[in-house]
Amino acid sequence: MKQLILMRHAKSSWDYEVSDKDRPLRQRGINDAHMVSKTFKAHAPKVDAIYSSPALRALHTSMIFVRNFDFDLAHFRVDKSLYDFSGDSVQRFVEQLDNGLETVALFGHNYAFTSLANAWGDQYIENVPTSGLVHITFDVDDWSKVSKGTTRQTVFPKQLR
Repeated sequence: MKQLILMRHAKSSWDYEVSDKDRPLRQRGINDAHMVSKTFKAHAPKVDAIYSSPALRALHTSMIFVRNFDFDLAHFRVDKSLYDFSGDSVQRFVEQLDNGLETVALFGHNYAFTSLANAWGDQYIENVPTSGLVHITFDVDDWSKVSKGTTRQTVFPKQLR
C-alpha cells in the first residue's frame, strides 16, 4: 500500500514586492501550519520521504512539518517539479517515486493539490485551503499505478479553530 500526504503551503503574504517564489508566510500561516502538523502527527503513519516545492512559502511550511515530526532531513528534498499549479507535473513526480517509499509527503500549491486530491481520493474537496492536509492511501505497490485511492483524513485549519 502507498500513502500520499498532500499539504498546501500555509497562508502567505502579499505585503512585499518579491517574486511569486519568494513570498513569505504570514503569522497566521505559521500558526496554522503548526496546528495542522501537530494534529496530523497524532494519527500519522511513519513518513518515509518529504518533498517540497522550491517556493519559500512551501519550503517554510514543510520545515514546520519536519520540525514537528522530528523528521530526519536526510529524507527531505526540494524538487522544482512541485512548483506546479495544474497538477500535471506533480502527478508525473508521484508516478516516478521510488517504490521503496511507502509514505510520502508533498508540499506545494493549488490548484494542483485540490485537483489531485479529487482525482486520487474518494471524497470531493471543493478547495484544499492554505495549510490544508489531505492523506490518501492507494492499494498498489507501485507509484506509477496510483489512480483512485481512499481519502483517509483531511486536516484543515478551520476544523481546528
